[in-house]
Parts: sequence; C-alpha cells; structure tokens
Amino acid sequence: MERTFIFIKPGAVKRGLVGEIISRIERKNLKITALKMVKLTKREAEELYSVHMEKPFFNELVKCVTSGPIVAAIVEGRNVVEVIRKLIGSTDPVKAEPGTIRGDLGLDLTDNVIHASDSEKSFRRESKIIFPELA
Repeated sequence: MERTFIFIKPGAVKRGLVGEIISRIERKNLKITALKMVKLTKREAEELYSVHMEKPFFNELVKCVTSGPIVAAIVEGRNVVEVIRKLIGSTDPVKAEPGTIRGDLGLDLTDNVIHASDSEKSFRRESKIIFPELA
C-alpha cells in the first residue's frame, strides 16, 4: 500500500475546514494512518518547502504555514499520491476544478487550504519532518 503526506494549512484550520477535508479523503477510501495538529517552526517550514527556496514566493509561503497550527496526516491507499493530487486540485484555487478541495475551499495561491506530497520521494522527505517517530 502506498503512502503520502498531507497537511491542512493554518487558514483552513482557522476556518474550521479540517473535518470537511478529512471526510473527503476518507470518502475516497483512503486511510489516515497518522494525524496530528502542530505549529510549524520557521525552520520546519523552510525544510518542508526547501524545493522552492529560490522562488520569489518562498518567504510568503513560510510565513503562511507558520501563522497558526496545521493538521498533518499520513494517508495510505492504492495509488494514493495520484488520488490525493487529483482530489486536492490545482495549486491555484482559481484554476482548480470545482469538486476538488482547492477548487471548492481555496481562497488564494499561497493559502490554498492543503499541501500534499507530489511523489514517494517527497513523502519520505516531508513526512519525517512532522512525523519523525515514524521514520
């Protein structure tokens, strides 16, 4: 069974969308195998988004995800990376299809409700930052 890492961003937590987002994931017959609410440190956020370090939006993204608590999860299922990526939709909520998490719930490009690993390699790197006990 394949695994991936997701986290619900602070804006969505503040808006009370955690249950809605987790429900959508579970309704796709995916299993939440680990779940926790944490407040990311600046260092953790920088490490999570290190692939974007040289991009102009990096500092804004770090500021966004450290602005309040996140809800992080390990999700398991068949082709879970692909399924989750389709379920959450395009990074830009304006371009995300209706029916996707970002299309229905996202407000803007930076605070787009949810982050999800885009590959098995990203899952391994990202999940150990938040779930070191599972590494």
